[in-house]
Order: sequence, then C-alpha cells, then structure tokens
Amino acid sequence: MKILVLCGDHWHPAHIAREGLGALAGTEFSFDWIEDVRDWSPEFMQTYSLVILTKSDNVSSTDQSGWMTDSVQRAFADYVRKGNGLLAIHSGTAGYAEKPVLRSLLGGVFVHHPEQCPVTMIPRAEHPLSAGISPFTLKDEHYFMALDDSQAGVFMITRSAHGEQPGAWRRMEGSGRVIVLTPGHNLEVWLNLSFQLLIRNSLHWCGGLLKTK
Repeated sequence: MKILVLCGDHWHPAHIAREGLGALAGTEFSFDWIEDVRDWSPEFMQTYSLVILTKSDNVSSTDQSGWMTDSVQRAFADYVRKGNGLLAIHSGTAGYAEKPVLRSLLGGVFVHHPEQCPVTMIPRAEHPLSAGISPFTLKDEHYFMALDDSQAGVFMITRSAHGEQPGAWRRMEGSGRVIVLTPGHNLEVWLNLSFQLLIRNSLHWCGGLLKTK
C-alpha cells in the first residue's frame, strides 16, 4: 500500500515521523512524503488511497503560516467521503480547533497539553484494533482532546498525573475511514512496539484491509 505522509511543522520536526514510520517501510507499506504543503494539491492527494496527517497548521517547519484553508478542508472531506482513508497522528490534530470542516472530519481536535511527563497508553483489550497490545508508559506530550463525535469508537485511552483522555478513536465519514492517534511527540513513542502495532492496525483499517465493525 502506497501512503502519502504530510509531516513537519515548527514544533514537530519531520524526521520524527520519517524515522517512526521507517520501521514499517518495506513491509506492506511504502511512504511518500510532503513537508512543505506548497507541494500538495487535491489532485495529487487523490492518487493515494490513504493519507497520514501528522502536521499542524503550518506550511512547513520554517513557515508557520496556516495552510488549512476552507478549500483545503473541503478537499480533505471530499477525499475521505469518496472512500479513502485518513490517519491523523499527534500534531495532525493540532492547530485545527477553528477549522470546522476538518475538525468534523477528524471527530475532534487537540486543545492543550501540560509539560511533557510520563504518559500511559492503555489500549482497550477487547477492541479489534488494539486486541493483544500491551499498555506502555513513556515521556510524551499528554494531549487533551475535544472529542466531538460521541459515536466515535475509542480504542485507547491515555493517562498521566494530569488526568485521562481519549488516545485513539476511529470513525466513518461517507465511504471513507478516519483514525486519530494522539500520542507521538517523541520518537521513542513512535518506535515502541505497541505503538508500531497500533499504527499498523490503523493503516490496515483506514486502507480497508482490516474488515472490522
């Protein structure tokens, strides 16, 4: 499966996603990368059946201008509704609180986080996307989320000294599939074997390879 990855912003260097996803490259997945969204277009995105968004509302790591315009939001919504997949990881939920179309597509967005601290990721053992995956604790930004879609299927929670939050959920949008994974500020999280399996399962489901309700 060929996947387009949008990554890299002022707070989240692209090498984190590149190295984190690199462990999955060469298996059933291959990745193409866009770090500067001036290289992106709706037409180019349509050549892929699955997109990973791990980029906040910055044009690039050196240009903090916003890029998620109304027309870009509509392009993402149309893309998913036509039957494609979208996986948003960590910063792919950040800076979009006032972007109503994308916010609705994701089912919720980042609100704030405390200083980095130990965060325990607790997959729901009975859920098909996380069955058999062990909980793990690592230093991370504990993302506090506004989960707008009450029907979204939460399959992981995150817990720290600051409280408990939804850490992963999935939802349908038209004929397409969307998953949000909130951890991932640090490379150590991406490379954790449990998180790697969560990403892999999420890619399978978003790409239509994992047929679960």
